[in-house]
Amino acid sequence: MGKALWFVAGAVSVPVVALVAGLVFLKTGTSGFSARAQPTRLERLVATQARAMALPAEARERRNPVKNSDEVLAEARAHWADHCASCHGNDGSGQTEMGQHMYPPAPDMRQQSTQRKTDGEIFHAIENGIRLSGMPAWGGSKEGEQDSWKLVHFIRHLPSLSQKEIQEMEELNPKTPEELAEEQEEGRFLRGEPSSEPRKQQHHH
Repeated sequence: MGKALWFVAGAVSVPVVALVAGLVFLKTGTSGFSARAQPTRLERLVATQARAMALPAEARERRNPVKNSDEVLAEARAHWADHCASCHGNDGSGQTEMGQHMYPPAPDMRQQSTQRKTDGEIFHAIENGIRLSGMPAWGGSKEGEQDSWKLVHFIRHLPSLSQKEIQEMEELNPKTPEELAEEQEEGRFLRGEPSSEPRKQQHHH
């Protein structure tokens, strides 16, 4: 029985390896490994199938132990705005500068390609990341697991996210150094304090 399984595994792996090798050759022969290129349909298919084959069956079947509630969604929304939105966007569309410059680009998580996955599959991707993509692994602690399960609820909520929720998330998005400096200047102005910006030198003729 064991030899038969190894034979089947070998018969399946050989064409897969050949296909991947062919894709690598074609890509390196044209645009190399540039992240600016768009993945081909065949490349997306191979990547999707490879991820599905690599996912443990028990991970796919795991159920969310965290009960959904308005409080849970609020916590997950704040977490998403602070940690995930820079790539995925507040609305989950992936239409951000960072998300669109990845290879492959960040997906629109409101679409069925994400929404039809099981809770366990989404949780596994958050916790373990996705190889050969920009998705990092966020797992490593029991407390983190709870946050990941809450994010699963939020991802399910993305298709019905309201404009009010998006506006609230914008206040929680990480600020750039320029935005922080501008906020500090506004605060000094409102408090009547002198500006920290260097004064322009006046030239006397």
